[in-house]
Amino acid sequence: MPMETLIFDKSISGRRGVTLPAAGVPERPIESLVPAALVRKEPPGLPEQSELEVVRHYTRLSQLNHSIDTGFYPLGSCTMKYNPKVNEQAARLDGFANLHPYQSPDQSQGALQLMYELQQWLAAITGMERVSLQPAAGAHGELTGILMIKAYHESRGQNRRKVLVPDSAHGTNPATAALAGFDVVTVKSDERGLVSVENLREHLDDQVAALMLTNPNTLGLFEEEILSIQQLVHDCGGLLYYDGANLNAILGTVRPGDMGFDVVHINLHKTFSTPHGGGGPGAGPVAVGPALVPFLPVPAIEVDEQGRYFLDADRPRSIGRVKAFFGNFGMFVRAYAFILAHGAEGLVQVSRDAVLGANYLKARLQDAFDVPYGQPCMHEFVLSGSRQKARGVSTLAMAKRLIDFGIHPPTMYFPLVVPEAMMIEPTETEGKETLDRFVAAMRQIASEVESDPDLVNGAPHSAPIGRVDEVTAARRPILRWQPPR
Repeated sequence: MPMETLIFDKSISGRRGVTLPAAGVPERPIESLVPAALVRKEPPGLPEQSELEVVRHYTRLSQLNHSIDTGFYPLGSCTMKYNPKVNEQAARLDGFANLHPYQSPDQSQGALQLMYELQQWLAAITGMERVSLQPAAGAHGELTGILMIKAYHESRGQNRRKVLVPDSAHGTNPATAALAGFDVVTVKSDERGLVSVENLREHLDDQVAALMLTNPNTLGLFEEEILSIQQLVHDCGGLLYYDGANLNAILGTVRPGDMGFDVVHINLHKTFSTPHGGGGPGAGPVAVGPALVPFLPVPAIEVDEQGRYFLDADRPRSIGRVKAFFGNFGMFVRAYAFILAHGAEGLVQVSRDAVLGANYLKARLQDAFDVPYGQPCMHEFVLSGSRQKARGVSTLAMAKRLIDFGIHPPTMYFPLVVPEAMMIEPTETEGKETLDRFVAAMRQIASEVESDPDLVNGAPHSAPIGRVDEVTAARRPILRWQPPR
């Protein structure tokens, strides 16, 4: 597919997409309507095109994007799965889509009931006491959770400085702890890819505010020593933070609350199939155990004895509001619809299908690529391209080659504990036929590394743009058209 020309470069002077009717009121000079300082000295440099050409231009642009509606997206760590269209229809119902956040609780009983019930369901699913839906995304939920932990220690007269973060953690974990003013201390993984309990013991003291942990971790492995870990952290007065990014792997099987965690953030897009953050807006609710309930953001949604829902902002120990109004309501509707559609048994099956798909792919690929941790995985797993790297083909090159097969590359070079890492997560929404096509593509690429490495190193061959200077693209992107000078 060829690259699309910029709409500005297609512009033809004088061409119009629409023709407006004559004004129905007497026209007046612009200077009499707008302060002179705000009046343009020259017309804006907008492109001029017909309506049909504009439609064709943006349709072609949309087709240049890889999307979950058009292709497989085995992106580990940041689940990209299909969002059922019925969820979109629910979010677009007039009563939800046209509700104004300034309407009174009396006029918003249905929306408040939906949010209250969603909170109750998320509390039950995570095994926690209470939930706030306010945070706008997973990382925002992390910050909200860590700020509550900070407020908790301060309420006890303690100024604890350290947050412990495993070396296999998501990158947002240390960033969140640092943003909240804590010192970040890294905990090493052991030879099985799990938290080294021995190394954890070395860091435990009266300065530990929290341990931030993902379970299963970013290697897709369940932390088998979690009960011992939580006991050690609690014994020194610290709290446990659960990064809920991988909650989709354990739905209905085990709950963070039962593992001893004190606060959880939930990525609604990963576990409950709302649009991903980049296509958002997102939502990252936080769930807490009894110790942190007083510190939840305000307002809280409550229900009185008559069954009327109301907003309670009179919570003096709260960390305050973390998002305008009550969060991104449309995401709540989608997650509510997803949970209601599946029910308790269906959610368990969602998790089991995700785990089954990941283990199937791992078993089909483990002879073609290095597998650093061989035990059964949960929803995702990590391959290493070290074998191929030794033959002059990097993981980056193999990921680019996947584009030629119509498959989005997986997460690369993460987690950092695996050299030439490829993190792969099929999700529960992909069928066996799609997984088999992915296996065939990966195995062909591995074969090409042996027979024709230049073919892989020159990929992609089918994309409108091949290799780009990725450092420049990331650090100095040109995002705005500039007229020729």
